[in-house]
Amino acid sequence: MAAAVSRDDELVVKSPSDNRSYRLLRLANGLCALLIHDPEIYADGGPAPKPNEDVDMDDGDDEEDGDEDDDEDDEEYSDEEGEDDDDEEGEEDEDGSEPKRKKDKGSSEPVIKKAAAAVCVGMGSFADPPKAQGLAHFLEHMLFMGSSVFPDENEYDSYLSKHGGSSNAFTETEYTCYHFEVNREYLKGALDRFSQFFVSPLVKAEAMDREILAVDSEFNQVLQSDSCRLYQLQSHTCSQGHPLNRFTWGNKKSLSNAMGSGINLREEILQMYMSNYHGGMMKLVIIGGEPLDTLEAWTIELFSEVKAGPLLEISPKSDMPFWKSGKLYKLEAVRDVHSLFLSWTLPCLHKEYMKKPEDYLAHLLGHEGKGSLLYFLKAKGWASTLSAGVGTGGTQRSSYAYIFEMSIRLSDSGLKNLFEVITAVYQYINLLKQSEPQEWIFKELQDIGYMEFRFAEEQPPDDYVVDLAENMLFYSEKHIISGEYIYEGWEPELVKHVLSFFHPDNMRVDILSRSFDKQSQAIRCEPWFGSQYIEEDIPPSLIESWRNPVEIDGNFHLPRKNEYIPGDFSLRNASIPKSSNDDNPRCIVDEPFIKLWHKMDITFNVPRANAYFLISVKDGCSSLRNSVLTDLFANLLKDELNEVLYQAYVAKLETSLSVVGSNLELKLYGYNDKLAILLSHILAASQSFSPKMDRFELHIEGLCHGNLSGEEAINISKIFQNTLSGQTLSVEARHGERVLCIPHGANFIRSVRVKNDLEENSVVEVYFPVEQDIGKESTRLRAITDLFSNIIEEPCFDQLRTKEQLGYTVDSSPRMTYRLLAYCFRVMSSKYSPVYLQSRIDNFIDGLSALLDGLEEETFEHHKSGLIAQKLEKDPSLSYQTGDYWSQITDKRYMFDMSKLEAEELRTVGKEDVISWYNTYIRSSSPTRRRLAIHVYGCNPDIAEAATLQEQSWTAIDDVESLKGSSQFYPSLC
Repeated sequence: MAAAVSRDDELVVKSPSDNRSYRLLRLANGLCALLIHDPEIYADGGPAPKPNEDVDMDDGDDEEDGDEDDDEDDEEYSDEEGEDDDDEEGEEDEDGSEPKRKKDKGSSEPVIKKAAAAVCVGMGSFADPPKAQGLAHFLEHMLFMGSSVFPDENEYDSYLSKHGGSSNAFTETEYTCYHFEVNREYLKGALDRFSQFFVSPLVKAEAMDREILAVDSEFNQVLQSDSCRLYQLQSHTCSQGHPLNRFTWGNKKSLSNAMGSGINLREEILQMYMSNYHGGMMKLVIIGGEPLDTLEAWTIELFSEVKAGPLLEISPKSDMPFWKSGKLYKLEAVRDVHSLFLSWTLPCLHKEYMKKPEDYLAHLLGHEGKGSLLYFLKAKGWASTLSAGVGTGGTQRSSYAYIFEMSIRLSDSGLKNLFEVITAVYQYINLLKQSEPQEWIFKELQDIGYMEFRFAEEQPPDDYVVDLAENMLFYSEKHIISGEYIYEGWEPELVKHVLSFFHPDNMRVDILSRSFDKQSQAIRCEPWFGSQYIEEDIPPSLIESWRNPVEIDGNFHLPRKNEYIPGDFSLRNASIPKSSNDDNPRCIVDEPFIKLWHKMDITFNVPRANAYFLISVKDGCSSLRNSVLTDLFANLLKDELNEVLYQAYVAKLETSLSVVGSNLELKLYGYNDKLAILLSHILAASQSFSPKMDRFELHIEGLCHGNLSGEEAINISKIFQNTLSGQTLSVEARHGERVLCIPHGANFIRSVRVKNDLEENSVVEVYFPVEQDIGKESTRLRAITDLFSNIIEEPCFDQLRTKEQLGYTVDSSPRMTYRLLAYCFRVMSSKYSPVYLQSRIDNFIDGLSALLDGLEEETFEHHKSGLIAQKLEKDPSLSYQTGDYWSQITDKRYMFDMSKLEAEELRTVGKEDVISWYNTYIRSSSPTRRRLAIHVYGCNPDIAEAATLQEQSWTAIDDVESLKGSSQFYPSLC
């Protein structure tokens, strides 16, 4: 066995609150590894394997047939390509549904943590050859499809699935990241299979045709994403020869056309792999409960086989211009929005990560308090939101340049006064240029950064290893953990230098809007998305006025000092024994006006707290009009409070105000020192706001969890009582959510056409109600439902996506909607009609009887033990645990140790119980089976074919209100 070239256990700087051990390891082949020993992974005394002991109890050959899966259904291709930046902040669905049930657990049962690993390879989509665009992304897909040592395509993911794990990968511009998590005992076996990605992938020709379809389906999912269309327009109009001037997603056309033009795609992939997938290009992170010596032995054994190569150095490249200057690009939007994007290219600032001049400028340009750019634009009625800064994606932070982007959501008036908006931007920029950079502002950012590092909340292990593997590419070895937090070395001249790039000759202007002149003769078409855009010259006189603004509006000034930065970090649990059995929240106030639950944290030991409140509103959603008015009230109140909330947000004390059903949900979370002060400010402002909150009859139920004493929590309840003087809402008048009861044997179907006429994707969701979540048997029923899901999730994905290639999105999971347990299957496809998708889902469901009957007992026990481990998995941070408690309160279940109870039930569940559950609720021949299918037709299939389903015993829902009027409803539980 080869030895490590070097190792260091002291170099990496970690947070004072971090009890994990770190070892930096360099192998002879150039691979750099960060090994992490987490003592909590085996805190319950579980056996930690010895260095040469392979805890893999099976060799993967006992898999049942039809269990293939490349498990890339959650794959993030890259952040700019996989997400829609125009989406609003994620909130709970209006119907109260939870697509996948979260864990809810107490902490009295010994809890466990998972192991995880990630590899970042220093090559991404910038390396795509022009003749085969999307090749790096396609290569990422192909590495999942078997290796010389483990040739079965599903071996890696099947192993993870059986042992409570999952995997994923994403392709960035200059690197590609692969990662997994798995139950702690199976880390060695997972690493064995994972390491072969980088040693001996098969890249089988017969798998390539299938994976091209998977890449194509993935691309089709984002065809109607405004942010993705904008990103591709920026790439398309980038300077010829620049690596950004690519189509980095890849699709069937780009990859198949390459083969059609005589290119041997397999040879191209292998060439890309051989040239770039070597030790010098790789950063490996492993986190496990084993001693560091054991993790080192495994790393040397498994990763020394990786081919040697020169060390990667991501150094600044040439200053090739990204875009033509003086241009305005108008892009037709899919959504009904007006968004202005201003982009400036800055030098590559990789080596300035300790000084962060771009973050200093983002703090000022993106500020929302008085004197800020947004405050001015909102006062003019021109804009509603503004964000500014260098994004975290590879395009925004490449070795070629940093791209600083300002995104402004415009009103109709703002769109009409577009150039005046940009004039205001340059007036504020000129204010910054005329003002000396302020050290006190840097010091505020420095204090906040150190505070976040000192009291960093633990991430799930899978997320943590990915972050660190990425950090290893850009930060010094000493700062792998701390690099993103630290601000050291105040250099005002560096700030001035970076600020000097903010001028109109270095600016790109993009407008995304539905107000698009479709009759213009200047319309062009971006070739990959087919989106329409217009390129215009900006008048030189305007550019000159922006270059040298005549005046600076008197309303502009630098922000005031932040009063919400905490100063008290003392822990309230200092006098409480750590072995205390007070594990769950207790109700400490129970009055007609307010009911408050409290739990002081004794687990995470950070000066943070979360205070959540559900404010019942009489008739808040009793009609469509009232529902709209409640939403409008919440949005207007948030706008009124914006300056206060933003200052607190900067100081890491955040607020969320949203409408959930008929309730207002107010959440405050972050450092506890100023939490009560912020709540007082919020409620005081709500009283001076019209309409006043006390016009509502309110009942409040809340939870205070974290670094707050019982006395402090009671004082928080008094803030509500002293500020809000509305009448108490009686129990009878409080709104209860009701769920329609589908009769036994019913087969309801609702078919609708997608609203966007250009949306090619169709979706089918099939919903099977189980039972209302109440009574002694409910815990066992939830546990069996979850186990059924655990068993069939991979075969479902394998059959409907990997084998049949119906579409990129295929999933099956439990659903809990206002305490009604159900099970769902969902497929999204740009290729097939909903009627065909329904037939394939039905075919799969009919085949589950044979799959469950043929399930070997050993495999069943693996699924069961993996699910038990998942339910006993330790919450990684205070916020996760608060979320678990809060879901119990909002559901009015108050079963704070629910996951522990489900785990206990699972120990007595046998295969026959799962089969009985399937025969009762899912199997087509069951007289008690009920199902509701929702078919959303894309623009290509004919919705008239939905009529054929009525010949197959389906009942069409043509009038939803009529259905409600003639149906029974479950009694309200929450």
